[in-house]
Amino acid sequence: MQITKDTAVEFHYTLSEAGEQIETSTNAEPLTYLHGTEGMLSGLEAALEGKAAGDKFSVTLEPRDSYGEYQEGLIQRIPIKHLQGLGNNKVWKPGMSAIVESNQGRHQVSIVKVGRFNADCDLNHPFAGKTLTFDVEVVSVREATAEELSHGHVHGEGGCGH
Repeated sequence: MQITKDTAVEFHYTLSEAGEQIETSTNAEPLTYLHGTEGMLSGLEAALEGKAAGDKFSVTLEPRDSYGEYQEGLIQRIPIKHLQGLGNNKVWKPGMSAIVESNQGRHQVSIVKVGRFNADCDLNHPFAGKTLTFDVEVVSVREATAEELSHGHVHGEGGCGH
């Protein structure tokens, strides 16, 4: 089966910039998404269109097709209590990434400066402004269920959980 609108897709990827690996899913669970619902980077979704399970390919995406151009001045002071993702670290430090909940959903931010109660955060995605290469292996493609289509996302084994 080929990847088309309303198919549930699983794939592994390795992401790199200028030949240097940034992250990979190959040692973990594959990434899943519902094709054609804008739940994937536009350039990557376009490259996946028409592929089938077992296909392997590479695609290089300009910022406009992935995480967007870097925008100067997107610094915002955020109370430290609203930053998520500290993990085993004891304190926030410049250069670390955090997750922030807003009325538009979850956003990844980069810590620029840390004070006693607040942190100045860069709201650009850490990959904004970068030309990225994805090495992709399609693991599986299937028709999405009616429930997945109504929810707008792929469900894992055992159902949705919401």
